[in-house]
Amino acid sequence: MRMKTMRRGLVCAGLMIAAVAAPAGAQQVADSAFAPAITRPAFAEGAGPLVLVDEAHTNFHTTDGRYYTFAQTMRRDGYVVRGLRTPFTRQALAGARVLVIANALHPSNAQNWALPTPSAFTPDEIAAVEAWVREGGSLVLIADHMPMPGAAGDLAAAFGVAMGNGFAFDSTEQVSTMRFTRGEGSLADHAITRGRDAAERVDSVFAFTGQAFRVTAPGAEPLMTLGPGSVLLLPEVAWQFSAQTRRENVAGQLQGAVLRHGGGRVAVFGEAAMFSAQLAGPQRQPMGMNNPGAPQNAQFLLNVMHWLTGVLD
Repeated sequence: MRMKTMRRGLVCAGLMIAAVAAPAGAQQVADSAFAPAITRPAFAEGAGPLVLVDEAHTNFHTTDGRYYTFAQTMRRDGYVVRGLRTPFTRQALAGARVLVIANALHPSNAQNWALPTPSAFTPDEIAAVEAWVREGGSLVLIADHMPMPGAAGDLAAAFGVAMGNGFAFDSTEQVSTMRFTRGEGSLADHAITRGRDAAERVDSVFAFTGQAFRVTAPGAEPLMTLGPGSVLLLPEVAWQFSAQTRRENVAGQLQGAVLRHGGGRVAVFGEAAMFSAQLAGPQRQPMGMNNPGAPQNAQFLLNVMHWLTGVLD
């Protein structure tokens, strides 16, 4: 994996930055020692709803890999968490309250992060997930920067979400990490950011290089809104940018949103590392919930899960 970094220079006088097109996964490993504080678990240990984490679609984040801390945090909050290593069917999803899909990929992009980026899911799988949510299930759909939005785009569209298959940067095209805050209005005032009490209130969330998406579903609620000047770079090969790289103004588009779909609920995020705890690069820099600049990311994750499972109701 071309690891995410706090700052990345892009285009200067037409100079292309050399970058790899395929993952080099050893650059990002789970920080298994990190365990965010949970002062008031939502459920007794092992007594909460079943959460399935997709591991059947060349996922970059899995419960025994880069989403190890994600899974452990959910378990410490009382949820039952299992990896799902079979295609999506009614039978496979039966009994689950939440399905988490993080950075799925089509097999053709497993080692080649370049266009085209086909769907990671078959039409039958998309229909099964849509029906399951409509009948009361809760979905967390997370698709990071290109090529992940391309792989998740068809599934997202079933819920009225249009994903941008690129890289979101600020107006300088130098910074791809984003801080969303209540004070600046980029982080919404919502049940998820309010939590159950003042101790669970979230005032800022830090994201580590993602995409930008739009939601057309009626009643959708933004959580994380990209600020003025934000731009989406749309390269043909991941991390390879030049003066000719297509650009899109994405100010006002989203990196986080929730919506209701029939009897179910959906949370969509355009960045995955913010819910992980990883050590990145030779210096093993903390990236995710373990990063000192992201002290409320873990509480934000808990609150999202609480909204999806009715705890905040």
